[in-house]
Amino acid sequence: MVVGIIIGASIFVQPSLITAQVPTAGAIHAVWLVAGALTLVGALVCAELTSAFPKSGGVYAFLREGYGPAAGFLWGWAMFWSVHTGIAAAIAMIFARFAAELVPMGDAAQRVAAIVAVLALSVVNYGGVRPGSAVQTALTIAKVGAVAALAAVLFTLGERAAPAATAAPGTPLTVQGFLLALVAGLFAFGGWHMVAYAAEETREPEKTIPRALLIGTVLVTACYLALNAAYLHVLPAERMIASTAVAADAADAVLGRGGRAVTAVLVVVSTLGALGGVILAGPRLYYAMARDGLLFGALADVHPRYGTPHRAVALQAAWATVLVATNTYGALFRRAVYTEWLFFGLMAVSLLWLRRRAGYAPAYRAPLVPVLPVLFALASGAIVVNEMLREPRRSAGGLAIVLAGLPVYLVWRRVAAAGRMSA
Repeated sequence: MVVGIIIGASIFVQPSLITAQVPTAGAIHAVWLVAGALTLVGALVCAELTSAFPKSGGVYAFLREGYGPAAGFLWGWAMFWSVHTGIAAAIAMIFARFAAELVPMGDAAQRVAAIVAVLALSVVNYGGVRPGSAVQTALTIAKVGAVAALAAVLFTLGERAAPAATAAPGTPLTVQGFLLALVAGLFAFGGWHMVAYAAEETREPEKTIPRALLIGTVLVTACYLALNAAYLHVLPAERMIASTAVAADAADAVLGRGGRAVTAVLVVVSTLGALGGVILAGPRLYYAMARDGLLFGALADVHPRYGTPHRAVALQAAWATVLVATNTYGALFRRAVYTEWLFFGLMAVSLLWLRRRAGYAPAYRAPLVPVLPVLFALASGAIVVNEMLREPRRSAGGLAIVLAGLPVYLVWRRVAAAGRMSA
């Protein structure tokens, strides 16, 4: 599931955004290596916390244990209104962009196609974990094989771009530029934590999920490095920067128009696999919050036949379609990364004092604690601060969404307490 969620749309799009921010092939590879390393450290922290608290909700459960229910609520609030549903919407939009390579569509038609994808995969996941997981597994196997094949074709059949052409003309390497490129890279790694959302539906989650996180993250990093090296092998930097579909352009450069169509099929399959995983994971978070009394109780209802949190699936699908209809891809992914990594830093710090708590007994312990969690938290803080400096208005909007959840939480708790007293 980790590989299936992470390898989705972004690796076929984000290299253009990264190349625009950093000037050389070495710097581009460094961005992907750092993004992979940060994701691996986050996965190590998440693996330990999952083995200690194998409960539905993933990061929500960890923040609740580390800081209290308010922190968990704010995570869930942000996930629903902007982050998790925003990721689903962004992936669906990339699906539609590449589907338009096969069936020409304008902007309005692409948005309709993206909404259809969200609704169709929501229906699959509404019908049970087993059909959703079966679709996810099949798409994951197909996409990993296809990514490997694409990299092999580009390296073996493609003519090497001139060395001078692998540098972005006139772009100096700056700390701010590197961090902006890192944001784009981290979005391509997004979703690594989502496997923990369904811990209660996983066999031996304290063992299975840490293993999946570690193996999946390493495998995805290797795939990304290979594919980006292949892009740089055949495309000059200026063409990568201008591209909105870098994988298709790379295949087009090697195989001609037919290669572009084949790559479009690859990306369509890949995005559907990632989108299915995101749609599967999210409702488990809302289910956990409702069960804890932090959302409407109806969202904790399990379908009597399918055994899924069906109302949560439907609610998530409805809001994701709104985001598809009203946002751009760039706005969605930057807001998602900025908000997510704010909470990821808090999650890493929580590990430091959870290890001192009496009764804390994880089945797996992350290495190099406290060094790795502290470095991870500092990197998360740098990403958030840089985004605030670079895009103050958009960042303020994302932060406002998070903070708006606090008064809602306080009112909810008061109403819930009054209801218990009257009962």
